[in-house]
Amino acid sequence: MVVSVPRDESDSRTALTPEAVKKLCAFEGIDLAVESGVSPHWSDDEYREAGASVEKNRKTLLEKADVILRINPTEEKEIASLKKGALHISLLDPYNNRKLVEAYGAAGIDALSLEMIPRTTLAQKMDVLSSQASLAGYVAVIKAAERLDKIFPMMMTPAGTLTPAKVFIIG
Repeated sequence: MVVSVPRDESDSRTALTPEAVKKLCAFEGIDLAVESGVSPHWSDDEYREAGASVEKNRKTLLEKADVILRINPTEEKEIASLKKGALHISLLDPYNNRKLVEAYGAAGIDALSLEMIPRTTLAQKMDVLSSQASLAGYVAVIKAAERLDKIFPMMMTPAGTLTPAKVFIIG
């Protein structure tokens, strides 16, 4: 089975880290391929060392894939490049991307929307909503700290006390 991870032009996240590639490649019968430059955080060589092949041609990567792992869905114009019967796993946002979901169906592609996996203890390792929401919360706090002209923590110094900033994060 060929598992492919294409690069996402609009997102710096990637579906698999080299560490995860190493774990998947340990299973017999799994050939893992990533698109060259799949991640700004890890090099192609790190993916090779973990056991993945690195494909420079995106169309070839998609055509040979039995399973496609992504953060965001494959664009509608690329669906024709996917092998009929392939499994596409990503954040699909099916309620807002109905046309795209229908295009997957028309092309004979099975699509699994990660955000639709129930948030239960049995599926906890696949819960992308909690992890991404938690990260978004941290980012919101950092961005708020960057824009404020006050410091976040209370500081007591010999020069005096600086009162902490008050911030309200929604979401």
